[in-house]
Amino acid sequence: MRSFQILLISALFICLALAGLPVQAQNAQPRIIGEKQAEDLLGSVVRIKARALPDARSSATLGSAREGSGVIIDDKGHILTIGYLVIEAEAIEVTTANGKTGPATLTGYDHATGFGLLRAVLPLEAKPIGLGASAALSLREPVLVAPHGGRDSLNVAYVVSTRQFAGSWEYLLESALFVSPPNPAWAGSALISREGKLVGVGSLLVRDSEETGTPLPGNMFVPIDLLKPILADLIEKGQASSPPRPWLGMATEELQGRLFVTRVSPEAPADEAGVRRGDIIIGVGADPVTTHAELYRRLWSLGPAGTIVTLQVLQGAIVKEIKVQSIDRTKYFRAKPTV
Repeated sequence: MRSFQILLISALFICLALAGLPVQAQNAQPRIIGEKQAEDLLGSVVRIKARALPDARSSATLGSAREGSGVIIDDKGHILTIGYLVIEAEAIEVTTANGKTGPATLTGYDHATGFGLLRAVLPLEAKPIGLGASAALSLREPVLVAPHGGRDSLNVAYVVSTRQFAGSWEYLLESALFVSPPNPAWAGSALISREGKLVGVGSLLVRDSEETGTPLPGNMFVPIDLLKPILADLIEKGQASSPPRPWLGMATEELQGRLFVTRVSPEAPADEAGVRRGDIIIGVGADPVTTHAELYRRLWSLGPAGTIVTLQVLQGAIVKEIKVQSIDRTKYFRAKPTV
């Protein structure tokens, strides 16, 4: 059973010796803080349960009942989480570390980063965690992965890489955080630095956290530095002020230098334009594309959402030119009815 009497912070990690992990912090002197301070820190992490709208389009890939974690980031009840837990939610419930449960509303969502921002309806009676600097993390630096559930759910991990991450669902981070060993409750979990600050929010379980193609299970975290420029917009407007990127609504996989379409979202722009599962995307306009990153960068360079995108698509043995009227992805989601 883990002892919680000692919290070693080289700036923050719990019971490294008991976890069997060596301290590798550079140029830092470990210090010990009290259990009350540690409990306050873990008390900033809450459980999130969301129920999707009956006709939610995201339910096909995410399910209708979703659960994960969120992190209290201010004294106004704002909770940061990963957006896929709460998009198209009919009802959202948060439970604090001391067992207090209450409703929350979706304040903002940003598809470019993946962040979702909630606001608790009732006072949370928990201390928020401060935002750190994810760019300051160094390789092999120890960090704490903290989902809801307190001391029994957290684990110490190491930063094993900071690199580009391209997802199949029209998603690209230039410098995502990868840590290992992984935590099985990664969705929305807090990544906490040695200084006791929030430096990332959990997004995925990955097989190659250290380097693409090299097996080392871990978690991918969205860096907190990406939140800082858009946080005020998410609170005030529900989305970032920058023009939304064009979205087509198709998932692709890289295989042998080609981009195969593996899923087309029903009634999304790509679907309405005639893109089909099994097609191969070979170009955007006159430019060939063979990777997710090439596809997205070329797509997003054409202009904001609403831009007409010309795809070069191999369907069977025929190369077709398909024009797709892009949209803002958030417009594709079902909206919760207003009373």
